[in-house]
Amino acid sequence: MYTRILIATDGSDLAKRGLDHGLALAKTLKAKVFVLTVTEPWSRVGLEDLSAQTGGIDAAADYAATLEKQAREVLAAAGKQASEFGVDVEPLLLRDRHAGEGILEAAEEHDINLIVMASHGRRGMARLLLGSETLEVITRGKVPVLVIK
Repeated sequence: MYTRILIATDGSDLAKRGLDHGLALAKTLKAKVFVLTVTEPWSRVGLEDLSAQTGGIDAAADYAATLEKQAREVLAAAGKQASEFGVDVEPLLLRDRHAGEGILEAAEEHDINLIVMASHGRRGMARLLLGSETLEVITRGKVPVLVIK
């Protein structure tokens, strides 16, 4: 039924629970697995202002390098977790996107037929203020989404 599973992770404890669930499902189904992490965009204007205030330190390059390092660490940890399940994964990194946007882009590009992701399940004002990447993926996506809480 599901042959190509995309598991989204940011490395948080909640995302690790989603990764565990997705990997166990993939192992049972013998599905191909893609593990995705997305780095958030940063305002170029804000970085240029910061660079000017810090005497020319290239804040944009430092920011990008820090995010790249963190994303690589998240993907390496996910790969290790997958190995413990006996599942091979293809790591994916999308830069400068909001999480929901990146998940949908990767799902389309890799012909995914199930997305697995974790959600805090916030309600009310917290959801309105923080936004919901999960809600975006569910409402805009074209494939089923398994949400882990």
